[in-house]
Amino acid sequence: MHAAVVSSFDRPPRYEEHPAPVPGDGEELVTMLAAGLHPRVRSGADGSHYTSRGALPMVPGVDGVGRLADGRHVYFVADDSAGGTMAEQAVVDLRRSVPLPDEADPVVVAAAMNPAMSSWVALRRRAGFRAGQSVLVLGATGSAGRMAVQVARHLGAARVVAAGRDAERLALLPGLGATEVVSLVGDPAEVAERLGAAAGDVDVVLDYTWGAPTEAALPAVLTHRTDRGAPLDWIQIGSTAGADITLPSYVLRAANLRILGSGQGSVTAAGIVAELPALVDALVAGALTVEAEPVPLEHVEAAFTAPAEGARRVVVTM
Repeated sequence: MHAAVVSSFDRPPRYEEHPAPVPGDGEELVTMLAAGLHPRVRSGADGSHYTSRGALPMVPGVDGVGRLADGRHVYFVADDSAGGTMAEQAVVDLRRSVPLPDEADPVVVAAAMNPAMSSWVALRRRAGFRAGQSVLVLGATGSAGRMAVQVARHLGAARVVAAGRDAERLALLPGLGATEVVSLVGDPAEVAERLGAAAGDVDVVLDYTWGAPTEAALPAVLTHRTDRGAPLDWIQIGSTAGADITLPSYVLRAANLRILGSGQGSVTAAGIVAELPALVDALVAGALTVEAEPVPLEHVEAAFTAPAEGARRVVVTM
């Protein structure tokens, strides 16, 4: 079969012949239709993701839409020990899959499920989120952040504060459910004041940036809280602005703050899979939207080397 093959972490995957995977007990071979080129896939392909084992050659791809032997379409999350999904065939453990209705577009599903899952799982499995609470999305102008705004509103958030740097994309977010938007561009002190005033009393922060934006946002939000004893769940999901922050000790003492992560390891595979059917239903019903750009598998090298475009999610099609 053909696949996107990573032979070196110093260069992008190439379209090459690769041995077809062999299903194990409880697994099936699927014909792949679409696989999303998510940030998680990029970091896996260059060896920088925290789950990387350094084994080469490898096929990237962590999820996708495939066709079973009986013709049914499924969305599935690949097992870490199985081959990747950017190939003509892949192995699926049906316990990590969800059937798709006939009207589901494989490209849309492959584009949307991973970025939407990041906020969906964070709110449902990591935060003590309840309908009627308020949410700050830090880094709301990227693909996952844009989905997070929609997911938060869909799950019942009364207020969604969307903060990001891209003015054009930020202006679109009220149409997707944001009740307030905050630009992260400008004088740092003024940005901190704007953010604190808008998001001081949120219940949950979905943080896709980390790095310098989080260093500034944490004290800004905490010092503007009306009741510092009210719980605040700060959920670290992405690190588009940096892998590290400096965290002053007083921040942890100054409010009822809980910092936690959401991702592979902090949520079990079973916990993630349990959320898939409801997320698929919301997506197929049109409650969540995504900008998808299909790219044929044979052009995968160009897809990996092209600059990532914010809210648009590239999908490799087979």
